[in-house]
Amino acid sequence: MSQKNNPQDFQLKASNFGKNFVWGVSTAAYQIEGAHNVAGKSESIWDRFVLKKGNIYNGHHGQDACEFYADYERDILLMKSMNIENFRFSISWTRVLPNGVGVVNEAGINFYNKVIDFCITCGITPWVTLYHWDLPQSLEDKGGWTNREILGWFEAYVKLCAKRFGDRVKHWMVLNEPMVFTGAGYFLGVHAPGRKGLKKFLPAIHHATMCQAIGGRVLRTEVVDAEIGTTFSCSQITPFSNKKTDVIAAQKADTLLNRLFIEPSLGLGYPSDDLRVLKRIEKYIQPGDKENMVFDFDFIGIQNYTREVVRHSYTVPYLRAKIIKATKRNVETTLMDWEVYPPSIYEMLKKFNSYEGIKKIIVTENGAAFEDVRRNNNVKDLKRLSYLQNYLKEVKRAQKDGLKVSGYFVWTFTDNFEWAEGYYPRFGLVYIDFDTQKRIIKTSGKWFRNFLAKNK
Repeated sequence: MSQKNNPQDFQLKASNFGKNFVWGVSTAAYQIEGAHNVAGKSESIWDRFVLKKGNIYNGHHGQDACEFYADYERDILLMKSMNIENFRFSISWTRVLPNGVGVVNEAGINFYNKVIDFCITCGITPWVTLYHWDLPQSLEDKGGWTNREILGWFEAYVKLCAKRFGDRVKHWMVLNEPMVFTGAGYFLGVHAPGRKGLKKFLPAIHHATMCQAIGGRVLRTEVVDAEIGTTFSCSQITPFSNKKTDVIAAQKADTLLNRLFIEPSLGLGYPSDDLRVLKRIEKYIQPGDKENMVFDFDFIGIQNYTREVVRHSYTVPYLRAKIIKATKRNVETTLMDWEVYPPSIYEMLKKFNSYEGIKKIIVTENGAAFEDVRRNNNVKDLKRLSYLQNYLKEVKRAQKDGLKVSGYFVWTFTDNFEWAEGYYPRFGLVYIDFDTQKRIIKTSGKWFRNFLAKNK
């Protein structure tokens, strides 16, 4: 399949995916809201992490971000004008529970009530992610995801959100990409809270797995007619060669990156037979945990951007596998140094369809960062346009082949704070001038607007 198709060659229509197919955009609280210490909100691990020199590209931070908190109506109205009918956003834990537990911040509750109500007024369905990486710093000071007490902290937080918002919010995601926030935050240390090592990583894995199911059970109990899901980062893993060592390395990488959190939720346990280091999680498993890791989700969200090519490496501990950077493979890449490889989303849909316990799959994130150039009030982002169109062709191919796929959310609506990379990579359908907060719909956004208009 050519990855350099002319955008004008794209013939698919939104209506071809079926009238019940869900189209939307995804965001996250810390990446867009700003107002990091306004109206009772306290410090999250990302508020703390960005302050340390060297953690974030050019010293960027999310203290102001896209100023969504101050002017959420502007973006929701812009969404409406672009025919976007589903908006995925997350709740900032520290905005509603400044101490992580205990006293409720009514100002934070009121903010999300206003966002939810305005979405509904505009004919946009809210999809809420409960945890998108911004753990209260007060809880991190007690060990965060490495402390088993987080099971109770998280349960109380989810119960609060369910009780306060569940009368209007019916679409929920419990965790966003647990492999990323545990791996990057508690093993590699490149994301908040910046902790490193296997002794941090393994308990964080287990407690996140437990909370994934706990959140689902709370929502099932508290929210009438809830559609409950959770989301996973996933990448097609390809061995660098046909050598046995490279094939085994790729299998281990796939186990870690694509199987680690979905299989326990389905009652399959941790895939430790294929990655021996995971057997060390056993020391954190208490009686009843294996049963309580299981939850029957209504849907699974998959978040795919690229594929990874993996080769054997003696120097990488535990995994004995190394990802070969895309820029070293002479392939087309995004600003994130991710290969542009549309078939990867088809392969991930195929992989997750192979699990019998999964009822429905939604692509809850897909998108790309390229070097956007603004000329007056125009941003002509043809590379992003081509990327989205070619990935959507693969989603349609999956649907045509009988794979379960029921929706597609673009990452992301507006340019935003992109974690350790700061504001350098722009993923948005809408360009933001961060000096003035002016919004400009990019060529890709105009295409998506027209694409969705034909679905009405």
